[in-house]
Amino acid sequence: MNDTATTAVRVSGLTKRFGTGEAAVLALRGIDLEVRTGELLMLVGPSGCGKTTLISVLAGIMDKTEGALDVLGVDPGALKVDDRTRWRGANIGFVFQAFNLMPALTAAENVSIPLLIRNVPQAEALRRARAMLERVELANRVDALPAQLSGGQQQRVAIARALVHEPQLVVCDEPTSALDQETGHHVMDILHGMTRGSRRTLIVVTHDARIFGFADRIARMDDGRVVAVETGAGNTH
Repeated sequence: MNDTATTAVRVSGLTKRFGTGEAAVLALRGIDLEVRTGELLMLVGPSGCGKTTLISVLAGIMDKTEGALDVLGVDPGALKVDDRTRWRGANIGFVFQAFNLMPALTAAENVSIPLLIRNVPQAEALRRARAMLERVELANRVDALPAQLSGGQQQRVAIARALVHEPQLVVCDEPTSALDQETGHHVMDILHGMTRGSRRTLIVVTHDARIFGFADRIARMDDGRVVAVETGAGNTH
């Protein structure tokens, strides 16, 4: 088990294979990587290099094929299905490129979903959702439907939803690629500001070089491997 005071994620020799026999595809080819508690690590590299597969394994959405995996002191792949779902719901927040908001629900109702899944009473869940929306500068849009919000506002709702249950690890898959530069920077400012100093760890998969400056470290991937890890401009360690 890792030292969770300083290391949020540690993987060694991590592989992920899809299919069998001659049709098998090795998406991850022996990944070695540590992610420090409280840092913002960006995973960058060409399409198809394994970035999304890696974060899916780290978050317990996919099973690894081989290797050692320690996420917040746990190997999610070793957990039973129900235990893994509960672990993920308690410890992991997700921010997606496509926002993934429920169109028939208001902003506050969308943000409350992770709390309702954890059996928080509806009134309390909505109260906490509204408070989180205020933190992402959307206090005046809590009752708006997603279709009534701009792309940047929808992404901020998605960030509020990812953070409302106070996860230790937040995983972001291309969170700014659908946004213009100014809006993308604003979203990253909010995401970075809400996690800095909280010992909450961020892993951001991105092709968007415009936001590289927010990273504490940048892990470059190619062909299923981490080929380099660089100190980013946001490093404060």
